[in-house]
Amino acid sequence: MLLKGFVVAILVANGFQHNEMTEPKKALEEAGATVRIISPEKVTVESWDWYVPCARDKFPIDAPLNDANPNNYDALMIPGGMTGPDDLRLNDAAINFVKAFANKPIAAICHGTWLLSDAELVKDVTLTSYPSIKKDMINAGAHWVDQEVVVCNSIITSRSPEDLPAFNKAMISLFIETYKKKISKEKTILQNK
Repeated sequence: MLLKGFVVAILVANGFQHNEMTEPKKALEEAGATVRIISPEKVTVESWDWYVPCARDKFPIDAPLNDANPNNYDALMIPGGMTGPDDLRLNDAAINFVKAFANKPIAAICHGTWLLSDAELVKDVTLTSYPSIKKDMINAGAHWVDQEVVVCNSIITSRSPEDLPAFNKAMISLFIETYKKKISKEKTILQNK
């Protein structure tokens, strides 16, 4: 349980890509993290499989976006999909929530990187995304590359569901590194009291 006590927010809206949320969530929980689904929806949020395309499952929301305090989370994960990220990028509360993670680790996959660009977090950052939004990333100042996973500073990005194994591995690794630093800092503070 390497991430026991580490709390991750997953930001989604209706229409997110099903496996781009469920597989990272499972990987995080298996590593011991506490994972909370944050959404502008009221009670449940619906996933889609955009390869079919069709609606998949509904998931209970742990905290409505307007009530979610970014200070209560150690990291942020943003799944992709077509309509979910597109709706979130038009939501000021969602963009402000993402901006609040500027100094914390963020993992975004596929179209989830749209929120990073709208939150103005990609300037001079090397990243990847779904190829159709490559120009959006470049126009926002990012250095876009075509790789399965990219880690730049505290931002992890991947292109699509095919990259999930590499994405999950990089995400867990960065979150563990961040958590170790947090624990070390807390121990130092306690020792200096």
